[in-house]
Amino acid sequence: MRETVANIKEISRPILEDLEIFRRELEEAIRSEIRLINIVGRYVLKRRGKHFRPILTILASRICGQPTVNSYRAAALIEILHVASLIHDDVVDDANKRRGFPSINKIWKNRISILMGDYLFSRALINMIGIKDFAVLDIISHTAEEMAAGEMLQIEKSATRSFDETSYFDMISRKTASLIATSCELGALTTTKKDSDRQAMKTYGTNLGLAFQIKDDLFDFLGQEEQTGKEKGADIKRNLVTLPLIHSFANFSRVEQKKMKRLLRQKRKSVDDLNNINELIRNAGGFEYAYRCIDEYSGQALSALDDYPDSHYKQALSDLVIYNSTRSR
Repeated sequence: MRETVANIKEISRPILEDLEIFRRELEEAIRSEIRLINIVGRYVLKRRGKHFRPILTILASRICGQPTVNSYRAAALIEILHVASLIHDDVVDDANKRRGFPSINKIWKNRISILMGDYLFSRALINMIGIKDFAVLDIISHTAEEMAAGEMLQIEKSATRSFDETSYFDMISRKTASLIATSCELGALTTTKKDSDRQAMKTYGTNLGLAFQIKDDLFDFLGQEEQTGKEKGADIKRNLVTLPLIHSFANFSRVEQKKMKRLLRQKRKSVDDLNNINELIRNAGGFEYAYRCIDEYSGQALSALDDYPDSHYKQALSDLVIYNSTRSR
């Protein structure tokens, strides 16, 4: 599974024209008569990410048939929801950076950040109504609920240190995989009404989403800030419990458990503390287990594409799975 693969730009080459249409839809969707909203909006768009989720929507629509106007609107809707959730996340986490750049709350403070996130959620709602498809409304509404519930579950379980693997996978299914799965399902839904296509794309997206979040969790331990744009050990410093740590606890001796608990209780964790945490997890097989889970979910995502004929779009969806397992940010 861990083989070299093209970057996002190369993978998305078959849909470059589609992405231009999507970007116009996105810019139009967040435009406002209020100058401050446009200033913050331009900052968000200028420092936009890789558009991973809209790319999935468009590729899913292409592998299932021919994109419609609603396919591009759905792609914009997904990106707006994603960005809005990130803005609110940065406020909750008191984050100073997002993808290596100052976060909105760092520049404009929490009040503007929260209001901008609320504005984007309202624009997502308007965009959703504009699609005029009850099935799309139903899926997006449930996804927004799942994302919020996943965040609350993470806060609850981290505060009580009661995370186990079942709770962890429930949390990331809601928090991360739900939106990625919906990105793919909407691509099928806005192109074809075939249940087999919707289910295949949802299965692909769910498994890719699980692998995606586990990969992100590994960055907290093993990533480099200059590549990820995220402070190393940020999750650990906020006492967020992730898969490598959960798995390791089951394999720790009593002495190692006591040592880890002492390290996690430290309010200000030093570089040495973080290195000691990493060493304990590595020795207990926590990182290797997380990599095996990524490979397992990646394999299930690829299997969901088996019934589709070979095409540039199928290859791109396959490449995105491999890209996720090998990415460094």
